[in-house]
Amino acid sequence: MNFDLKDKTALVACGNRDIGLEIARSLLNEGAKVILCSRKKEGLDGAAAL
Repeated sequence: MNFDLKDKTALVACGNRDIGLEIARSLLNEGAKVILCSRKKEGLDGAAAL
């Protein structure tokens, strides 16, 4: 799919695991800048390696 998200920003809640992380990856692949949020910092540290 091509959503042409270049120069767009997306906020993904629960973006550190499971479906949130996969959504974040998909948005990155479409060219979006992605902001992740999570209840725990430890989860975000691992997800930041996207």
